[in-house]
Amino acid sequence: MTPTRRDVLGAGASLTVAGGLSGCLDLVGLGSESIDADGYAIFFALHDWAEAVGGSEMSFENPVGTGKLGHGWSPDADITPDVAATGMFIYLDTPEFEWAQRLASNLERDHDDVVTVDLLEGLDQYLISPDHGGHDDGFHDPHVWLDPVIVQEMVDTLSAAFAEVDPDNAGTYEENARAYKERIQRIHEEFGTVVDEAELDTAILAGHDSFTYVERRYGFELQTPVGVSPNASASRDDIQRLIDTVDENGIDTVLYDPFEATAGEYPRLVDAILEESDAEHAEPLTPVSGTTAEWKENGWGWVEQMRSVNIASVEAALDPST
Repeated sequence: MTPTRRDVLGAGASLTVAGGLSGCLDLVGLGSESIDADGYAIFFALHDWAEAVGGSEMSFENPVGTGKLGHGWSPDADITPDVAATGMFIYLDTPEFEWAQRLASNLERDHDDVVTVDLLEGLDQYLISPDHGGHDDGFHDPHVWLDPVIVQEMVDTLSAAFAEVDPDNAGTYEENARAYKERIQRIHEEFGTVVDEAELDTAILAGHDSFTYVERRYGFELQTPVGVSPNASASRDDIQRLIDTVDENGIDTVLYDPFEATAGEYPRLVDAILEESDAEHAEPLTPVSGTTAEWKENGWGWVEQMRSVNIASVEAALDPST
């Protein structure tokens, strides 16, 4: 019988990998009968990167269903047994994903054969507090997965983690990561070009404040009615501020979160702004923490959402003459 990766690595191997690994990947009896995956990644973006780096050697489960956002989501029941039945848990160690922090702690305490990979490890220099200042007391804007430059470092962390638990395929993971980072770099360059050549440097998003890292990276302003929480509600004053911004800056296109829209309709906040301002159009801007049924059918991952949705929509919002 040909040995599997789990057989080759065996049980009980110790891991001490920089980048937040804990325990070992127990390659004997990977997964339960209902879970055919090498690990879990806590939402769409992380799952997409893991699949890209793992290639044909590793596969991962995304617990967040189609049509739902990973930020603001938490499991209805304890999924620790499901995750523990695999070999790896990929997450962000931040209070904004408290359920994942608790799960990682449970795994490290009770299932030390499961590797936990924190993709925020080593990124403190990049983290932004919710008030757009520096990183403070463990709380920060969690949306690092939208910045193509930071994402490339997170992909490197994945590659190193996979190589540590599966050294026989280390070269494959390194090559997969290199190829994927080239695609991410092109997104970075395209985004920068769109902003640099745009007529405006201000746009509005009728949704929560999820693009601060992107704004800082490319040098434009994206005004929102509420902060980083996906559950916050906009006040009348918040809405009026956006309407004033539209009219004062000659903005023609309002951006919105497609996960807050129903089929064929804009979110109500978008309708209010279009009715009361000079703006005439609206385009989606995705936080890339989930996928829709249509995007999934199209095979869109992080790269495709960033290019076909976000870059295109930012260009429409910042270049009203195009």
